Amino acid sequence: MVVCEEIIYIALLTLLASLIGTLAGFGISTIMVPVLLITLPLSETLLLVGIIHWFNDIWKIILFQKGIRWKLLLAFGLPGILASFLGSSLSLRVSREILSRALGIFLIAYVLFIIFNQTFKLSQRLSVAVSSGALTGFFAGIFGIGGEINAAALSAFNLEKAVYVVTAGAISFMIDSTRIATYIQGGTKLDPILVSGFLIFIPISLIGAMIGKRGVEKIPQEKFRNFVAIFIFLFGLKLVLFP
Repeated sequence: MVVCEEIIYIALLTLLASLIGTLAGFGISTIMVPVLLITLPLSETLLLVGIIHWFNDIWKIILFQKGIRWKLLLAFGLPGILASFLGSSLSLRVSREILSRALGIFLIAYVLFIIFNQTFKLSQRLSVAVSSGALTGFFAGIFGIGGEINAAALSAFNLEKAVYVVTAGAISFMIDSTRIATYIQGGTKLDPILVSGFLIFIPISLIGAMIGKRGVEKIPQEKFRNFVAIFIFLFGLKLVLFP
């Protein structure tokens, strides 16, 4: 049974997660799921965080709409979503702990690579975007983690800040829409008090996204990729130490 005090804690957690998720382009599930699992069942946690994540995707699209590049979004996002289904079918045959640690090592290695190769940049040509999106989706399906892998791939294009955030948000929106529908169709339901809590969670997530937008605007463009790399590195380290 969810009590009112928990609604306040979840609201504060939503504010923090939405802020960081907007700044880095990913991380809401990484922050919220482990904390909420302390008091909520896994199925409710995934649905609750999925809905909050979905609204944060919408805020990113609205707040950074000037950065929408439809060609990049569709060329990178659609092949990625399709390839993720293939990857997820293969992931069932390998230990989740091994996969998590392998992903962590890859993310750390990627960050070190771009730090020592500041001029590295993938071309935004259609063929490169399609192949990068497909590979990203495939590995996201294998590892079961999409946001962080998408962040690593998109940062390799060294995009403008607004383009990076809105592209990550739009891709996540498509994925979240599918998984939320899957949870609900599978019979997952939220406690009525949690449902009423969305009257707080939704505006709080918008406030977090707006604060995050202010932060993104203050980060110099030439330093933005390194800023995102810090979050990718920390998440990779978490996977290696605590898979």
